[in-house]
Order: sequence, then C-alpha cells, then structure tokens
Amino acid sequence: MDAIGTAARAIASGEIHLAIAGGAESMSRAPYVMPKADSAFSRGHSLQDTTIGWRFINPLIKKAYGVDSMPETAENVADDFKINRADQDQMALRSQIKAAASQASGRFAKEITPVTIP
Repeated sequence: MDAIGTAARAIASGEIHLAIAGGAESMSRAPYVMPKADSAFSRGHSLQDTTIGWRFINPLIKKAYGVDSMPETAENVADDFKINRADQDQMALRSQIKAAASQASGRFAKEITPVTIP
C-alpha cells in the first residue's frame, strides 16, 4: 500500500503523470541473513533465521510492543477474542464475495486498471 500511496501523492502533486505501483506481503523471506558489524573492524559474525518474523530485533521495541510475526498475531487475536477457524473462514469468504460483487458492479472501475502485456 505504501507504493500506491506514494505514487498517488506524486501524481496529485504534479511530480509525475503516470505510475505503476503495487506490492505483496511476503511471509517467507530469505531464511538466513547476516547482521551488520556491531563495531568498526569487527571480526564477529552470526546468522539470523528470518523464515518468519523480525530480522533483527531491537530490544526496546520488543519490550514496548512485542515482535510477534503475522501468523503469531493472528493466533493471539483468535485466542484473545475467541474467534474460531470456521468463523474466520466465513468472514474471509464474505469479504471475497463483497469484493467480487463490487468489482462486477463497476464500483472500483477507477481504482482497478488492467495491465495487458503482449
């Protein structure tokens, strides 16, 4: 969404006339990464597993807000508010049906632009 918002602001301000923007949420990034050195000329190194979750956790952020990944957050919300899987699936289905109906009715005609690639 940030790419789309940035493109919209640039068009609205007259900075650009056309933009192609989009994005995707990725829950499976590169599984291992190496952090930056913690001091000049450091010889220390380590690997961080980032399959799901934060890459490098700032202890202050973790203490203040927690660092649960998206799947962990979903499980926590489901547990906290007693939302079962069947209810989640029904809500997702209703959302998809509403989206399809809105698209079919032309409600999002100005927001959705097909891109044809020869």
